Amino acid sequence: MSIEYDPLEFKKIVPHTRDELVAALHEHLSDYRAEHCLRVEQQAMQIAAKVDADVTEAGLAGLLHDYAKERSNAEFIAMIQKKQLDPELLNYGNAIWHGVVGRYFIEAELDIHDEAILQAVARHTVGDPAMTTLDKIIFVADFVEPGRNFPGIDEARQALAVSLDAAVAYELQHTILYLVEKQAKIFPRTFETYNVLGIHKED
Repeated sequence: MSIEYDPLEFKKIVPHTRDELVAALHEHLSDYRAEHCLRVEQQAMQIAAKVDADVTEAGLAGLLHDYAKERSNAEFIAMIQKKQLDPELLNYGNAIWHGVVGRYFIEAELDIHDEAILQAVARHTVGDPAMTTLDKIIFVADFVEPGRNFPGIDEARQALAVSLDAAVAYELQHTILYLVEKQAKIFPRTFETYNVLGIHKED
């Protein structure tokens, strides 16, 4: 059963209809990626309802979290330079950029300036030691949405059934182990996030 937006709150945040946002996703993303965004939208709204968070903010952040996922490296590099972001970002790639840098495409092209939503988009790829509830919702919704199928997904969903914080901890553990096994670079803030939020113990 899908969860609906609060229409008044939606209008306060977004100068577009939802249909216009979905059309923008399809303009910039493959059908596969756009459908993923729609699933994350609903997953985020469901988690938000469960934890008494803002359902409209969660849905919008979930819908838009991968808005910039399929931009070219050149576009990301140009935005990093235009916004004078940390030059260390240039040592990474799309997996990091589409969140951390992607927020600026949403702001510029969709005229959305809600900082909580933009921050949640930025943090969904790398985390942050000071993640808000909304940040955590998008971080986890992207990981466990119904289309996901990878070793560990059942455990991730079981962790979410325990609590949002348990799901965040599991995702951080899983992601770092995955990157180590691939001998891939790990963004420093992700390590910092793990040290604060990745070792979860239920009271």
